[in-house]
Amino acid sequence: MTPQWIDSAGSQLDHTALIARAAQQQVVLLGERHDRADHHRWQMHVAAGLAAHRPVSLGFEMFPARVDPVLEEWVAGGISEAEFLTRAGWADVWGFPAELYLPLFRFCRDMGIPMKGLNVRRELVRAVRKSGWDGVDAALKENLTRPAPSPAAYRRFIFDLTGGARPDRSAQSADDPAFSGFVAAQEVWDRAFATRLASMIANDPQRLAIGIIGMGHLQFGGGVPWQLRDLGIDGSMVLLPEDPGGAFEPGRADASCLMNRPCPD
Repeated sequence: MTPQWIDSAGSQLDHTALIARAAQQQVVLLGERHDRADHHRWQMHVAAGLAAHRPVSLGFEMFPARVDPVLEEWVAGGISEAEFLTRAGWADVWGFPAELYLPLFRFCRDMGIPMKGLNVRRELVRAVRKSGWDGVDAALKENLTRPAPSPAAYRRFIFDLTGGARPDRSAQSADDPAFSGFVAAQEVWDRAFATRLASMIANDPQRLAIGIIGMGHLQFGGGVPWQLRDLGIDGSMVLLPEDPGGAFEPGRADASCLMNRPCPD
């Protein structure tokens, strides 16, 4: 069955035409819910479709940039799966089972597709949430530049995603100053992912950079695509998996793929 896609307004899109258009971008961001195996299979299928049009590289939120040498060795075929996960520190850097992601990792290895880590040390994120960007020592910032302030729609989305207004929550709106620390931390992640993707493009402009990233960092015009634009990268698309029967929200992504009912994993 041909995948069914809709655009940001809910209109149907042709699968073949959409993949061809996405392949012409500098960056394609493939969202996910981290615990959904069907989302990771979908990411692999879309990445394979894009790779049929031009060379690609994959950047992963799941890995910090400091383990790039391990990712390179994995793709080159020099280490086993067990050694790869151990040396990349999977148990420490990511809280989800490796089995969810191994099809993607094997795809890169089998096809010789470069893998890059997009993430930063958690110490930086915690420090910015507590003290703000200016209150953090430069040595901890991993050469990142100051994140661009998020647009209002993205800030509202993050507020609602994290529970909205509740009696037990100090922040009662997306504009509440009490929410600013959380947003600042989110923006560090967004900026880091965007910065690593921009570096992938600069180092190999012939390759399409594909970001494998949680969908909370990608929606409503903010997050990673917003930071990419601030870094001078305008050619990006956000593609998301969408459960059938869910409430459609205009403007979530450039295109959403309507998923089949997930089979038990």
